[in-house]
Amino acid sequence: MKTKTINAAAAGTFSLGSDITINRLGYGAMRITGEGIWGPPKDKAEAIRVLKATQDLDINFIDTADSYGPYVSEELIAEALHPYPESLLIATKGGLERGGPNQWSVNGRPEHLEEALKGSLKRLKAERIDLYQLHRFDEKVPADEFLGKLKELQGQGYIRHLGLSEASVDQIKQAQEYFEVVSVQNKFSLTDRKWQDEVEWTQAQDIGFIPWYPLDSGAVDNDTLQSIAKKHDASVYQIALAWLLAHSDNILPIPGTSSVEHLKDNTGAAHIKLEQDDMKQLNDLA
Repeated sequence: MKTKTINAAAAGTFSLGSDITINRLGYGAMRITGEGIWGPPKDKAEAIRVLKATQDLDINFIDTADSYGPYVSEELIAEALHPYPESLLIATKGGLERGGPNQWSVNGRPEHLEEALKGSLKRLKAERIDLYQLHRFDEKVPADEFLGKLKELQGQGYIRHLGLSEASVDQIKQAQEYFEVVSVQNKFSLTDRKWQDEVEWTQAQDIGFIPWYPLDSGAVDNDTLQSIAKKHDASVYQIALAWLLAHSDNILPIPGTSSVEHLKDNTGAAHIKLEQDDMKQLNDLA
């Protein structure tokens, strides 16, 4: 597949809410940070090139969070892409704190969420976050406090649309009592389908489902995938992403990488049309 022909738009589109339409294959900006998702990347210049290359590939959905670095991912996005094209949706998240490399703790206190949101606005050089997602429900804080705070911040104009991460159907329904939930970002891949019920429920509700860790850190590399990849003259990672796109029309994969070469390879999945027999074999991997 020639580089110039690769285009995320080939994956089709999805509408978040009633006013934002994005190409279904996006980019997750967690990996443009240091080891353990901590500190700056080893190669900042390449990280900037990756972010700029998303625009060459017509990727108009970039996912990040204040906790990536922390702060590093948002800062690099602004450095590389601001002023942003009107068509670009940058989603960020709040509700996690970092103690060090690979250390994450939940903080859903209303005051923390407000501080996190305003910090993201400053780092991203934005007046409003088009999609703000709550990282986790905090079991130590009454849900009405953090859900009510998000509704308040949206009402104040800081947030356009709201979503959730690692949320069950019951939690989504609970959040819907406070605001419209336009997206759910849960861990999901060809080899990890724990949240399959949530995929089906959000599809019925026309809610975007954003699978994080969509390639399961290479666990998708197996004989079945290798055979199908060879058939389509593709990589196993492209096949795993193509399966996600074909699995449900509300799935919005956001594969992450710190390499322009890998970014192009991932985006090539948008052009792969899996056949019925391919899907059967891949579905059976569950």
